[in-house]
Amino acid sequence: MVVAASLFVPGFATAQTAINIFQRSVALGLVSIGQTFVIIGGSLDLSVAATISTISVITAVLMDNKTENMVWATLAALAMGAVIGAVNGTLVTRFKINAFIATLGSGLILQGILFSNVDNYAGKVPEPFQGLAYAEALGIPLGVFVLIAIVLLAWVILRYTRFGYHLYAVGGNESIARLSGVRTGRVLLGAHILAGIGAALAAIILIARLRAGGPRVGDGFDLDSIAAVVVGGALLSGGRGSVWGTLAGVLIVSVLSTIFNYLDVGAFAQDVIRGVVLIAVVALYSYRARR
Repeated sequence: MVVAASLFVPGFATAQTAINIFQRSVALGLVSIGQTFVIIGGSLDLSVAATISTISVITAVLMDNKTENMVWATLAALAMGAVIGAVNGTLVTRFKINAFIATLGSGLILQGILFSNVDNYAGKVPEPFQGLAYAEALGIPLGVFVLIAIVLLAWVILRYTRFGYHLYAVGGNESIARLSGVRTGRVLLGAHILAGIGAALAAIILIARLRAGGPRVGDGFDLDSIAAVVVGGALLSGGRGSVWGTLAGVLIVSVLSTIFNYLDVGAFAQDVIRGVVLIAVVALYSYRARR
């Protein structure tokens, strides 16, 4: 796709385009890594879009353009993400509500509360905090290093910890995992908390980029993050997936979005093409799995 775009899209094959793709990938990558945990566990989180928007507004208001507020407001954002994830996980594991309904419902509640109180950008982040989005090291945006660090941490969790091993077991077959002594509820609850933290990290990056919080900054991240995880090779039914696959999926989605911008493709056509690509990839995986 990159080679074809370089040959046929004027102005695509530049260093600035590559930087733009990496910058575009940071926020989506962070929320997609969190989404990877819940999907591997056989669950789903459709509340991430509303979570990102809500946390962005509250965190920007808490910072209030004051440098001394940066640290505790950032910690508060991560705590909010963990709490929202814990609520989602409790609804799914304790009350046995389908993850699709539970997270969609919690997202709608957050969205309703947010829209009833905020109708435009709110708050302001101090200038040093904006460096998280605009500063570069070795010509690479600082946010990319944050994404790489989170990817490595997530890979270690999934590859080398008991939680990661149990998460794959729960996603593969929850009943067998429970009979094997795995506390499936706790594992899924942990996965949802990590998804909430991933959404909070995305919100932190976005307010650094936008210099303020907004009630719609999270729009689209729910479906885009799920698409990135699935394109990266994860099964929506759970039990299979990896952070490296998700990272590849995020880059594919970002490259696709960048090509759309160069070609000035309309929003409706973008959704259609994304849908076609997603269906084609899932169909390819299904075909390979049957062989």
